[in-house]
Amino acid sequence: MDFNNHETPTKRSVSGSPSVDEEEAEDAEVWDQFNRRFREVQSVLDRNRALIQQVNNNHRSRVADNMVKNVGLIQEINGNISKVVSLYSDLSSNFSTFFHHRNDNANAKPTN
Repeated sequence: MDFNNHETPTKRSVSGSPSVDEEEAEDAEVWDQFNRRFREVQSVLDRNRALIQQVNNNHRSRVADNMVKNVGLIQEINGNISKVVSLYSDLSSNFSTFFHHRNDNANAKPTN
């Protein structure tokens, strides 16, 4: 997810810095993107919770076929953990980029 890629061009104030309305619109879009990403993370975590419950049930059953099924379930859990790590890494990077960009814009504003 690229927080710096705006599909519609933004208007700049006369000074060349973003206007308050532009900053608010950009902030709203960024927070919306963060929320979507957090919902995606939560969905993966919810899936892992269900998989872990199934693994536990299979283990408690001590049925050989269920133990074999656990191999695939555990592989899916591991893949999901990698996905969550990647999603959080992206979130961290994008969050940092957003605030660096925001700080750069604040420092670029002329003072009277």
